[in-house]
Amino acid sequence: MRPWIIAIRPATPEDATEIVGLVERAYRPYVERIGRAPVPLDSDPEALIADEQVYVLTEGSTVAGLIVLRPGSDHLLVENVAVDPDRQHCGNGRALLDFAERHGRELGFQELRLYTNAAMTENIALYPRLGWSEYDRRVEDGFSRVYFRKGV
Repeated sequence: MRPWIIAIRPATPEDATEIVGLVERAYRPYVERIGRAPVPLDSDPEALIADEQVYVLTEGSTVAGLIVLRPGSDHLLVENVAVDPDRQHCGNGRALLDFAERHGRELGFQELRLYTNAAMTENIALYPRLGWSEYDRRVEDGFSRVYFRKGV
């Protein structure tokens, strides 16, 4: 049992610095494998927060994870899900994806979609175990991507 309270809430401008650090820690190990910085390392957290697209998972007062959700025309896109490496493998990523499902249903969507880099083999193995189905692979903006979907 965890000794802290876990909550998922909309990110605020005050979270931006913690978000940048978390994304850096979560994605930096993939730079060498991909051959360049993954897209989330170049994102603008302030703009995403202002657009109300970022939700943070907090453990106590610490931002332990985040999810970026973008409504599409017929689906909710999980643009980024990241968990601090020190807090991985204990259900935080699953909690964020479960939140995305609930949020997608609340918004009236019947499907979630996401993509991951083909070099992030851990993600490609994980998503099917969580009920996601692969539906496409393609190169976009110089990144080899694997696309998944899940009904909500």
